[in-house]
Order: sequence, then structure tokens, then C-alpha cells
Amino acid sequence: MEAQLREAVRGSRADYTEVRWEEVFRSRVQFQRDQLLALEAGEERGGIVRALVRGAWGIAVFTDPAELPAKVREATELARTASAHVQDPVELSPVDPVEARYEGEMVRDFRGVPLEEKRKVAQGYNRAILSYSPKIVATSVRYTDTWRRVIYANSEGTYVEQGIPDVTMMLAAVARKNGDIQQAFESVGWAAGFEAVQNLEESAAVAAKRAVDLLAAKPLPGGHYTVILDPKLAGVFIHEAFGHICEADFLLRNEPLRRVLRIGNRFGVETLNVVDDGYIPGARGNAPYDDEGVPRRKVYLIQKGVLSGLMHSRATARKMGAEPTGNARAVSWEHEPIVRMRNTFIEPGDATFEEMLAGIEHGVYACAAFGGQTEFEQFTFSAAYGYEIVGGKIGPMVRDVVLTGNVFQTLRNIEMIGRDFQVEGSAGGCGKGAQAPLPVTDGAPHVRIRDVTVGGR
Repeated sequence: MEAQLREAVRGSRADYTEVRWEEVFRSRVQFQRDQLLALEAGEERGGIVRALVRGAWGIAVFTDPAELPAKVREATELARTASAHVQDPVELSPVDPVEARYEGEMVRDFRGVPLEEKRKVAQGYNRAILSYSPKIVATSVRYTDTWRRVIYANSEGTYVEQGIPDVTMMLAAVARKNGDIQQAFESVGWAAGFEAVQNLEESAAVAAKRAVDLLAAKPLPGGHYTVILDPKLAGVFIHEAFGHICEADFLLRNEPLRRVLRIGNRFGVETLNVVDDGYIPGARGNAPYDDEGVPRRKVYLIQKGVLSGLMHSRATARKMGAEPTGNARAVSWEHEPIVRMRNTFIEPGDATFEEMLAGIEHGVYACAAFGGQTEFEQFTFSAAYGYEIVGGKIGPMVRDVVLTGNVFQTLRNIEMIGRDFQVEGSAGGCGKGAQAPLPVTDGAPHVRIRDVTVGGR
């Protein structure tokens, strides 16, 4: 395959040509209550050609390597045709050509684990949740694994091969009492092998217990509170509410926000540092090179409270006078790369959890993320559960905790950042531009924020 890709890009008549070929192995097991809904494994192969002619892209996909020369010609002709009508020509920021090979590490390669063993592990967690209490009326347990071998070559001389593992387990419980229904979940996701989803019996019990406990929890009255976000919710918040608006392709389409998000503008306290990192061992957003063959690097979005960087592809970097950051990612070989997050997190501060609780007479400790949405700088997030903070101490569990606000004002209202940093790999993924779910990782310590609008009942 290497010789075919190198020859194809070398022989292209476009101004620039790249080819990405992927070989994918995946399997999935899913239980719902006592029913096995999915037990499957499969493989697929395919590739995509991008050719650039006079500022216009031409794209062609293929599944047979023998088609590659013809697909390069097809993409080139499409680009040439499009170039006659292009109004905003594409230019690529220069990068040094690289040659590299990378294999993600797995202690136990899930490709060698029988599908029946995967089924038994998932079934064991499902039974543990169902048997926890008579109040548990439904479950959802889902296991997935994916191995992607990505081979990339371009006409500038870059050639990269990467083997990227991804494994997840989602454990959800639904409890009911007198018509009231509550649900809870725990999930893990790592760039690792089968070992990452073994021995999760305690996590299954935690999900079941929380669903039952939520039946007795009182809805939180709406109002304005000092809120402490746990690391899971803080990580999702920084990804969803702030990370997406720092993706340069989004800003290029949004002039009002581009005026706000100027490098050097202050957005938070001196202790606030927000990072998108291209490589953290074991994290789901990992791979040393992006899908344009650019080395991934650590990008400070906010440093000491000040906006200091954005996430870029080669094209957005050229338009905005910046350097490519290795953030061009595609969810599969059927898609072209767009600017995406990788491992996004708030760096730890120096406060202890006890120090964060101190002085809060009536506040909220909001935990994990159950869902949410963002619309430009406005956000709404539902915490999976929470606790009242009363007199500087954790009080009773509450539910229906919905946080809303303006992300910029919320960042300015951060009062304390904890020292207890956690990277959280979940079973979900990031969605953007019809490309989902893309593996990413979030991280944060506890974060204390004043004057948060919290909806409840």
C-alpha cells in the first residue's frame, strides 16, 4: 500500500494532493435489560483523495486500492472545475514533510479477544446492575472497540502510518418508584486494549446505586448559586461551551465571535489555563499526527486567563496568519478532515476541595454531565446529579440541576480551581459537521464559580 500511495501523489497533476487510506476493525456488544441487542464484529477498508487546484478542493473516495490512480485524476478534475467558480480560494500553511510510523499501545489487544468473551463481560455488568435493587427496571450496557490503521501520503513528501486503538464501555441504569423514573450512568473510554474495560463491577454498582438514590433526591429550586463543578462536568463544560468556539473554522464563519475571540483578550482569572493537547498516553483523542499529516502539539487556548491560541488546520492557519496545530481530524475515511478537538482540559490549580467548600452558605455541587447544548457563547448543561452545599458542607442529593449562562461571563466568574485534576475518557464522542462520534477526551479539576444561573423546579 505504501508504494501505491507514494506513486499516486507523486504522479498527480494537481497543485497539491493527499491520500488517506484506512483499515478498520471494530466490534460491538449491547445489552438492554435482559436482551442482547447487538453482537457483531466487522472490518472495512477505504480511502479518500483530496486534490487542490487554484484554490479549490476536489474530493474522491474509493474502496479498492486499484482505483487510486483513477480517483486522483477524478479529484483533480473536480478541483479544476470548481476552481473556475471559487470565491474564497484555499491556501495551505507550509509544514515540513515528515516520515513516521506509530502504533498505539494495548496490554491486551482486543482484536484477539473472542467476541463471546466480550459478550460475557458486558453481560456480567448488565446482570450486576439489574440485580442491585428491585427498583432497577431497565439497563443499557454497551461495549465497543475500534482499531484504525491510517496511512497518509501527500505530494509534499509526507508519509505517515498510524495504528490507533479505541475501546469503550457504557453502563446505564434506570430506576422507578411510584411512577417516578430516574437514570444514571458510568462510562469509560481509552486509547487502550481490552484491559481498560475489565473489572468494572464497582462502576456498574455505582451507576445502579445512583439511579436508586435519585428517586429519593429532591428537585433543586431554580436560582443563582455559587456552584462547584466536579472534574467530569468541568471537563465537558470547557469542551462544549468553550472548546468548540476556539476551532478556527467555526470562527472564520462567525464574524461577531471572531471580534470577541481575539488573541490577548482576557477571559478568566490568572489561574485559569485551558489546553487542547494532541497526545496524552491512553487518552482517546490521541495520535501523534493529524489527518493532514501535521504533528500534533499542545495548544494553550487560555493561558493565565488570557486567550493565547486557537485550533487550526493548514487552511485555517493560512487564513488567520497562525501555525497549524495538528487539529485536522476526520471521523472516518469517508470524510475530509475538519478542525476538531483532541484532549481538551483545564489545568489544575492549587485549591483543595475543602477550601472550595468553605464560605458557601447555600450552593450547589454539580456532578457529571447528562446532556446539554451550546449556541455560540450561550450554554445549557444538565448535571447528571448534584448535592446542596449548606454551611460549607456537602448536603443532600438533588436532581434536575440545569446550568445556563454565557461562557465568557462564566469563565470570568471562576473563583477557585482545584488541584485534583482528572482526565476523563467516556464512551461518547464529539459531533460536528455531520462527523460523529469522534473520540475525544476531556479533563479538569474541581472548579468553583460564583453567580451561576441554575434552573430547577
